[in-house]
Amino acid sequence: MSLQQGSNSNIFVMDLRSKATTRLTDTPAIDTGPSYSPDGSQVCFESDRGGRQQIYVMAATGGAAQRISFGDGSYSTPVWSPRGDYIAFTRQGAAKFAIGVMKPDGSGERILTEGFHNEGPTFSPNGRVIMFFRDPGGTSGPSLFTVDISGRNEQRVTTPSYASDPAWSPLLS
Repeated sequence: MSLQQGSNSNIFVMDLRSKATTRLTDTPAIDTGPSYSPDGSQVCFESDRGGRQQIYVMAATGGAAQRISFGDGSYSTPVWSPRGDYIAFTRQGAAKFAIGVMKPDGSGERILTEGFHNEGPTFSPNGRVIMFFRDPGGTSGPSLFTVDISGRNEQRVTTPSYASDPAWSPLLS
């Protein structure tokens, strides 16, 4: 979790039984949006420690964080794929919001879709499709969309009203 203490936020873990917290980052920056790798060994998160929001990866126990996003604009809302092969993100720049993926070392960055306001990527349980929300502005309100990880086959998900912040349920056995 990100926990705000004073004027900045850091990444913490909490033992749910004891409620004890352990700080993983300790910087004057704002560190938020953690996501564990599927094997639990690493955490990706967003931070403005370089002057604008970027994506970082570190060991799940804390320590030095490695910046992995280097494109134009700001990067946010990182989320690890169920297979561990990609991190999805939102990139904002030039008045556009894009949903993209990159490998956990930052290589292979690909933008899958962009528009006025795309945010909140989340992977399907098989790791092949990303759901996100798009808000075109005005009175239209936000809607859910899916796109496969190749960036093809974008589809709107029909909902009874405005929708945002999607999450997939786990696979049922």
